[in-house]
Amino acid sequence: MSKPNWSLRACGAFLLLATAVTLPAQTYTMLHSFDGTDGSNSMAPLVQAANGNLYGTTSVGGANSDGTVFQITNSGTLTTLHNFNRFNPTDGSEPYGGLIQARDGNLYGTTYGGGAHNSGTVYRITTSGTLKLLGSLNYAVVGANPYSGVVQASNGSFYGTADEGGGDEGSVYEVTPFGQVVGLYSFGPHGVLPIAGLVQAGNGNFYGTAYEGGAYECGTIFEITPGGTFTLLHNFTGGDGCFPYATLVEGSDGNLYGTASAGGAHNGYNAGTAFNITPSGTFTLLHVFDRTDGTAPEGALVQASDGNFYGTTYGGGAYSKGTIFEMTPSGTVTTLYSFCPQSGCFDGSNPIAGLIQASNGEFYGTTFSGGSGNDGTVFSLSVGLGPIEKISK
Repeated sequence: MSKPNWSLRACGAFLLLATAVTLPAQTYTMLHSFDGTDGSNSMAPLVQAANGNLYGTTSVGGANSDGTVFQITNSGTLTTLHNFNRFNPTDGSEPYGGLIQARDGNLYGTTYGGGAHNSGTVYRITTSGTLKLLGSLNYAVVGANPYSGVVQASNGSFYGTADEGGGDEGSVYEVTPFGQVVGLYSFGPHGVLPIAGLVQAGNGNFYGTAYEGGAYECGTIFEITPGGTFTLLHNFTGGDGCFPYATLVEGSDGNLYGTASAGGAHNGYNAGTAFNITPSGTFTLLHVFDRTDGTAPEGALVQASDGNFYGTTYGGGAYSKGTIFEMTPSGTVTTLYSFCPQSGCFDGSNPIAGLIQASNGEFYGTTFSGGSGNDGTVFSLSVGLGPIEKISK
C-alpha cells in the first residue's frame, strides 16, 4: 500500500517576519514562519481554545527533532509548549495529528511514533504546556501509528484511527479518560490505511474514511458505533474520488462533507474531489478539482458562519503550491488564495491541514513548507466575516 509523500523542493532561505497580500474582499497574512528550532512541517489543523489562543503541532523539528506542540496568538506570537522526545517512553514523537480541547479544558492529541511500544501515543497537555501520556498504542493489539488526532465522544472517551496494526491494515480504537486503550475494529476487506480521523455525528455514531482498499482500491467511507459495529457506506471508484485523506465534517444539514485527495479525473488531471454523504450512505459528488483550482485536497473542510465550506489543497492553483478555496453546499468552488506568489514561497506553500474559523471570524491554518526556511508557516485569511460566538474546534 502507498502512503502520501510530502517530499518537497527547497524554497530558499530569507528572513521574513510577516507578509500580507490583499485580494478583493479577502486578506492573507503570514503570521509565523517556522525555523526548525521551534518546529517544522506542520501537518495538523489548529484549534482555538477557550482562552482565545490557537494551538497546534509540528510533525518534526524542535529541540529533539521529534516535533512540537505550540501556542500562537491571533497576532502571531508563538510559544513552544512541548518538545517531543522519542527516547522517552512516557513521551512520543512526530505528532502528525491536531489537537482538540476536551471538556476538562485540556488539549488532547496523538503522536505517530514513540510511547511504550514505539507505536504512537495519545497524550494530554494543558494550555500552559504540562504534558502527560494518556495511553500508548500497541501494533498487534489495538493498532499503531495514528496520522490523525482523536475526537472526544459524548460518553467522555476518546476515539481515533490507527494507520497500521490491529490486524496489519489499521484500526479504530478507544481511549478511556483513565488511559485504557481498546481496539474496536480492525480494517481489511472494507478498506485499509485509515489516515483520516473520526467525526461523531448527531446520531451518536462515528464516520470516517479508509485511504485505500475497498472494491476499487480507492478507499471507502464507513460508519462505526461507539461499541464497534462497523458499516461500509461507500466504495470510491476513482471517478468520484480516490484516496480520501481528510477527516469528514458534519454539515448543518446533517450530511457529512469531505474530500478525496485524488481521482475524479478532469481532463486527465486526477486532482481530487469534494463530496457529501448522508448518514445512511447516499453519496453525492460535489466538485472535481482541475489543478487550476487546486489539486490534492488533504485537509478537512470547515463550515463557516456564512454556511459555506472552506478548505485547502496541497498543490495546484496559480503557482502549483496549493490553494485556499470556498465551496457552497451545492459544490460551487471559488479559489480565494494561491500559495507562493513570491519568489521563495515566503508566504508558505503546500498546506496539508485544513482551516479553522476563529471567534473573530477569520480563518487560520498552517502550511507544510515555505516560509523563511522552508519549514512551513502559520497564516490567517480574512474574507470579511464578522465575529462568531462559537469557536470552531
